[in-house]
Amino acid sequence: MSESGILFIVSAPSGAGKTSLLRQLVPADARLLMSVSHATRAMRPGEEDGVHYHFVTAERFEQLVEEGAFLEHARVFDNYYGTSEMAVREQLAQGLDVVLEIDWQGARQVRRRFPEAVSVFVAPPSIEDLRERLSGRGQDSVEIVDRRMADARSELSHYPEYEYLVVNDEFDTALAELRAIVTAERLREPRQAARFRAALAAMLG
Repeated sequence: MSESGILFIVSAPSGAGKTSLLRQLVPADARLLMSVSHATRAMRPGEEDGVHYHFVTAERFEQLVEEGAFLEHARVFDNYYGTSEMAVREQLAQGLDVVLEIDWQGARQVRRRFPEAVSVFVAPPSIEDLRERLSGRGQDSVEIVDRRMADARSELSHYPEYEYLVVNDEFDTALAELRAIVTAERLREPRQAARFRAALAAMLG
């Protein structure tokens, strides 16, 4: 495949189900892959370096920022996260479609470098449902849940900046909607014309 892949940006407030949706969406699609971000937070049980994140020290992260290595980077909950620009460009050049799971701040940074990126915002069906999901994790204190709820309201206010909005009320429906977005973007005339240039030319004589 010679045509460049599509860069997808997917954002959501914590607890909206974005990560669960992407874990179902991406492995089922051979042309779609997740970008692996750099992170300064501690590795959690079950995570692998280079698979879930590239885990680095704060000092190394700051060095990479100075080198201009990141397509986007941001501070989230006292930790730093960043996306390698070189890795993303190499994957797109191979014709692969790349998903960036980033917040609205990162999305703004990426759009400046990739104005053609396709952006999707995943929202919960209600703020009450979001609190229930965050509290149901059982991993965080009440103070942390309250803080994340405040951050969620801030994150939600940026949904108009995105091209697509998926409300994750029913998981299977939301997953089908994400798949529909990927399919629709792949079927846009310029991409299809590039992919089937020879066949179209032959049909037209």
